[in-house]
Amino acid sequence: MGKTGYYTHRDCWKHDMGGGHPECPERLDAIEDRLLVTGVGDALERGDVPLATLAQITRAHTEAHLEHLEELSQRLVADEPAGGPAQAMVDPDTSLMRYTVLAARRAAGAAIAATDAVMAGDIENAFCAVRPPGHHACREQAMGFCFLNNVAIAARHALDVHGLDRVAVVDFDVHHGNGTEDILAGDPRVLMVGIFQHPFYPFGDIDHPAANMLNLPVPAYTKGMDVREMIEMMWMPRLEEFKPQMIFVSAGFDAHRDDDLGQLRLNENDFAWITERVRDVAKRHAHGRIVSMLEGGYNLDALARSVEAHVRVLADL
Repeated sequence: MGKTGYYTHRDCWKHDMGGGHPECPERLDAIEDRLLVTGVGDALERGDVPLATLAQITRAHTEAHLEHLEELSQRLVADEPAGGPAQAMVDPDTSLMRYTVLAARRAAGAAIAATDAVMAGDIENAFCAVRPPGHHACREQAMGFCFLNNVAIAARHALDVHGLDRVAVVDFDVHHGNGTEDILAGDPRVLMVGIFQHPFYPFGDIDHPAANMLNLPVPAYTKGMDVREMIEMMWMPRLEEFKPQMIFVSAGFDAHRDDDLGQLRLNENDFAWITERVRDVAKRHAHGRIVSMLEGGYNLDALARSVEAHVRVLADL
């Protein structure tokens, strides 16, 4: 049995915000193709992906939030025969279509299934190649290409269902994981560490974080070696002190130097290094337990190479 799980589902391809949108189904094609061609996919244990339930989702979101998304979806389906719109805008860059809620519930379901498999000891860690991404989704608001916060849902599942006392969330997407912070801020059972370009989307208040949030804002054009140094100096002592029993990763690869949606200067070797440091902490304190969720990454070639590098470290290849 492989010790790294791989979770994806065809429903995650069905959410489509229209031609030319960077958060496109082809992102998953690029990842699948890369894992196939390199043989990395052969070393992974593929897991079944259920739909996240209302009870699971509402550990991180209000019931009203999910109902609002469902209502938008149902209205689109009802109006379609009369020539109604194919999409409903939730913010200037983010639209919902008839399959969005299905895909989002499937993505959150992957996070739950991966968490269950890791906690059961069936696998040591897992990567979920899912979309839509999640880390901008707030408790009551979809935004920034995100509808349900997969990482926050999974973290609360590990705490509330599996009875863990301490979990960490690591976010290296180029954009601040404001949704995850909105949901988990002030929860002493969670430590969230993030590094992101600033000033940059989502332009929120990062100056007064809760005690369990460690934000590392960095300016545009910061290079990988500088990011590594900051992680070593700032993240690692906090993670060591916290001793997480499980680690959840918001794995956004849009800090890659080839990605046009950010201006940081990381490459796939930097993502591999970050993954190694996270794995070190997980091995020391969490029996190696990591669940990593795809977030951003919009240059298809850079995304595919970066995911390969990330998964190689998880799987010890």
